[in-house]
Amino acid sequence: MYLKCHKRIKDGKEHRYWSVVESIRTKRGVMKRQLLYLGELNDSQKAQWCSALDVLDESTDSVRQLSLFPEDRMPPPEISNPVQIRLSQMTLRHPRQWGGCWLAMELWNQLGLDSFWALRLPDSRKGTEWLNVLKTLTTYRLLDPGSEWRLHRDWFARSAMADLLGEDDSIAAKDTLYRCLDRLCEHKTDLFSFLKEQWSLLFNASYDVLLYDLTSTYFECDVPEKEGLRKFGYSRDKRSDCVQVVIALIVTPEGFPVAYEVMPGNTSDKTTLPEFLRKIETQYGKMNRLWIMDRGIPTEAALEQMRAEGASYLVGTPRGRLNKLEAQLFTQPWKKVQEQIEVKLARDGEDLYVLTRSGGRCDKERSMRRRKLKKLWKRLHEIRGMKNQKRDALLLRLGAAKQDAGKVWELVDIELPNPREAVTAETFRFRLNLQKLRKTRRGEGTYLLRSNLTAENPEELWKQYIVLTEVEQAFKELKNDLDIRPVYHQKDDRIESHIFVSFLSYCLQVTLKQRAKAKAPGLTPRAILEKFKPIQMIDVHLPTTDGRNLILPRYTQPEKDLQLLLYQLKLTLPDQPPPRIEELKKKCGADL
Repeated sequence: MYLKCHKRIKDGKEHRYWSVVESIRTKRGVMKRQLLYLGELNDSQKAQWCSALDVLDESTDSVRQLSLFPEDRMPPPEISNPVQIRLSQMTLRHPRQWGGCWLAMELWNQLGLDSFWALRLPDSRKGTEWLNVLKTLTTYRLLDPGSEWRLHRDWFARSAMADLLGEDDSIAAKDTLYRCLDRLCEHKTDLFSFLKEQWSLLFNASYDVLLYDLTSTYFECDVPEKEGLRKFGYSRDKRSDCVQVVIALIVTPEGFPVAYEVMPGNTSDKTTLPEFLRKIETQYGKMNRLWIMDRGIPTEAALEQMRAEGASYLVGTPRGRLNKLEAQLFTQPWKKVQEQIEVKLARDGEDLYVLTRSGGRCDKERSMRRRKLKKLWKRLHEIRGMKNQKRDALLLRLGAAKQDAGKVWELVDIELPNPREAVTAETFRFRLNLQKLRKTRRGEGTYLLRSNLTAENPEELWKQYIVLTEVEQAFKELKNDLDIRPVYHQKDDRIESHIFVSFLSYCLQVTLKQRAKAKAPGLTPRAILEKFKPIQMIDVHLPTTDGRNLILPRYTQPEKDLQLLLYQLKLTLPDQPPPRIEELKKKCGADL
């Protein structure tokens, strides 16, 4: 270990910052790793640190077959390579997370991703195995997501990835991680085709019904000066103050991801569908698929194009279209299809419309409307009771009340005083519009579906539309479980690589979800990963009588509930790693 200086010019003056750095010898050379940031030091502080770090590096011997005996027992003469160990001096060192890392590699192997990436990520001329770097990035995103800097600085040393991959710290070097990201996105289209075959082979997945939706993910950064993907736009994360990108995702009803696309943050939902349809048909072939989408995505022109090309659709429709269908829909009785779910069916030209009413959603919307209307009514009375009020001040107060009330403002009819007329109880009046209130009450808890399918049973259409929650669940897992947001990368290609690794991790999570669906239906993929995390790998250090140190890497045994889960998922833990022996560390100088 030694002190390293970092120079920085700030306000025209040079500043020197210091950190404690460790030199690690790997099979590809010496790697530097920062252990501690010290900031600016004066001369005496620097001298003290240099004295404390004046120690020697350790060296290790290769592993060979040994016969072990306790120190109080003499080995028989016929035993070759006997080693006597001091059990009283046994120590446990370097605990690291093993169970989750091992499960991630099992899921990787079940998907057969080595066969896909082996030819596309060949080793570098210096011996860097990019495939192992990608496995590390994907596992990190699945288990404990964060930045690449955190992976390099902290997570890799606390994980057993080096043990599982037969690697050392060099694959977690900061620049190595970034260079691996730069090699990924060019293979995105080929990966989609490969995964389609794997989903079909492993889980008999079909692609005649596809779910399409969009989301956004934001950036913690300053507003970019150059053109690129990062733009201000409609934020699903309620972060309108941040630039963002839009992500379009297609999944099957079972949740298998089929394709995704990254678009500028100001992309309108309505403009994305035609191009995505062409990409899917080019990659997976043209067939009469059923597309299920939320409202706001398809335009009338897009739906007309889908009808002309023979594609089927089932989409959400804005409530405003109810005005045209009101006479036909509201004269029909409700048909119960599920607890608190009722539907009606109407036809308009080539399309069927399904009006759905949810009891739970109705109660929620009604409660929100009552609360806001009560608050607005109270505020209007307060404004009318103010004395010596000018008309301009009245308009400003009403504008603020309107913004706070939202849609319930339309339920109140307001009469304002004429210009230059005094504000009194006679010139400023308001009353509830009962006709609009009755219409609003009828529409609470309802949503409208539209389809060009020929089914006459509204229950079937509603059940098909409900599977759209799978793509919403996919976005939820990408954002919450895999921490796809916020994004800290600044370059467009790195942004796409970050999302690509998150997509790979999501594929592992979906594989685990499908494996557990039949054998452990009560557990989510995240709950299963959490059950594997307590399995730690620990180095058991046993000093020998001849001055060496025997090291036995051992993972801890799973608890009974995890053993049952392993049996249910048909997973078998591997044998314990082989031991190694090394010379005891020799130190000189001051200890830190």
